[in-house]
Amino acid sequence: MSTRSVRAAVYRGVEKHVAVETLLLDAPRASEVRIRVRAAGVCGSDRHVVDGEWNVPMPAIMGHEAAGVVESVGAEVRNIAEGDHVVVAWHQACQRCAECASGAPWACRFVRSNDSMLPDGTTRWHDEDGAEMQPYLAVGAMSEYIVVPEFAAIPIPRDVPFPVASLIGCSVGTGYGAVVNNAKVAAGESAVVIGVGGVGLSIVAALRLAGASPVIAVDVSEEKLAQAVLMGATHGFLSDEHLAEKITKLTNGGANVAFEAIGRIATMELLPDLIRPGGRAVYVGLPPENTRVELDALQLAYDGKTIIGSNYGGLVPARDFPRIAQAYLDGQLPIESMIGANIALDDVDDAFRALRDGDNGRRVIVFDD
Repeated sequence: MSTRSVRAAVYRGVEKHVAVETLLLDAPRASEVRIRVRAAGVCGSDRHVVDGEWNVPMPAIMGHEAAGVVESVGAEVRNIAEGDHVVVAWHQACQRCAECASGAPWACRFVRSNDSMLPDGTTRWHDEDGAEMQPYLAVGAMSEYIVVPEFAAIPIPRDVPFPVASLIGCSVGTGYGAVVNNAKVAAGESAVVIGVGGVGLSIVAALRLAGASPVIAVDVSEEKLAQAVLMGATHGFLSDEHLAEKITKLTNGGANVAFEAIGRIATMELLPDLIRPGGRAVYVGLPPENTRVELDALQLAYDGKTIIGSNYGGLVPARDFPRIAQAYLDGQLPIESMIGANIALDDVDDAFRALRDGDNGRRVIVFDD
């Protein structure tokens, strides 16, 4: 094993601009693996960074949705071998705290991912002058190769296409987990999903898998609503000032559960009005930093409504990623229909522009053989 020269998409603080650079990636250390990335999703979280809405350590190697093939392993790696197909989990929990021990790694208090650091507080990246580089969310998926801890590389069946597999690592996993882990939706419950981008469509698909009915998709785009129906929504509503009234009428008193998958103040504040007494409002969309919303606390208490924050869908990656992959293979989660285009690494700036313009369908970077 040795240091590798790789091409990667780098954000250096120039708002709305990512450049492809040649960097150096060190060999994996003990309990780490180096992965040849075959596909990387372009996610809304990446756009928040590139648009200056979230502050992260820089220079940042962008991307956090990755799937690929294990190229080499460090000492002490026991459960993964060279050649394995894997999906990467960006939330790299410490594996030692009380939350991790209780089966809730998403609640880990010592995770270093948001600092763009591996669990030991270091990075394997540097530029050709030796300056340290920061992989966004400890992944840096928009690169030909990456290094992650062994526990963050989750093996999946070889017949799952890499573009599909990459989305399991964040958008699909987050939507699935919000339904199954956070809201614990039961068959026959009514549900609303506000915002049917990548995460919202994944919520819709997971609701169909859970047997929810009706499943109401809400968006400002008729094209996205049409896609939501293909993913399993029974109804599609354009967002307007009468939305709460229409949902209350359709569900005979409000939905059992409602999901906000955008991160906008107006829709986050509206969410509790869409559920019945005793219902659950689940916040999945991520707003810009320091966002505050106003809720009617007295009405929440009076109606016994539950507010749920969804962090990474409450995922346990080693458990949930294989389940999602198998559901895809069984034809129960049509993940491929969420992909609008496969693109080359050099087209990443165009992919971010498409996100800003609200273009339908996820862009996935596919690396050549």
